[in-house]
Amino acid sequence: MGGYLDGSTDGYAGTIEVLEGRSGRRLRSEAERARMGAESLVPGAKVADIARRHGVTRWQVYDWRNKLRAGQLALAAETAEEPMFAALLVEPEAPPAPPRRSRPARSEIRPCRIELEVDGVILRVRSDIDELQLSRTIRAIRSASQ
Repeated sequence: MGGYLDGSTDGYAGTIEVLEGRSGRRLRSEAERARMGAESLVPGAKVADIARRHGVTRWQVYDWRNKLRAGQLALAAETAEEPMFAALLVEPEAPPAPPRRSRPARSEIRPCRIELEVDGVILRVRSDIDELQLSRTIRAIRSASQ
């Protein structure tokens, strides 16, 4: 029941909520409890927000959610979601990827020989020689021939 308590027209007196029973507890129907429990199962729903919105405690919402999962509470037919079909998108199959050229293993590659002439000195090395090692060798030949 809402309205002014003293019957006056100015000022706000608030809303009266009638509580039943000696304990002063609100009696919630099974459908209400099931609805709040189901509301907490929605992805992204926060139990604290649901409890605050309905004027209950968090533990009550958790309890109703657990009872709903265990089958001790049932959603009313009008609040239960009706089964529906999910949209299915079928895309054409992508063509298979071209086969990758496999490189032979290092042990299968036979290094060839490279022949270099540096300041009149012929240098024969394998093709898998390290760059740093080759440059040091060439510098050594050049400094020795001066």
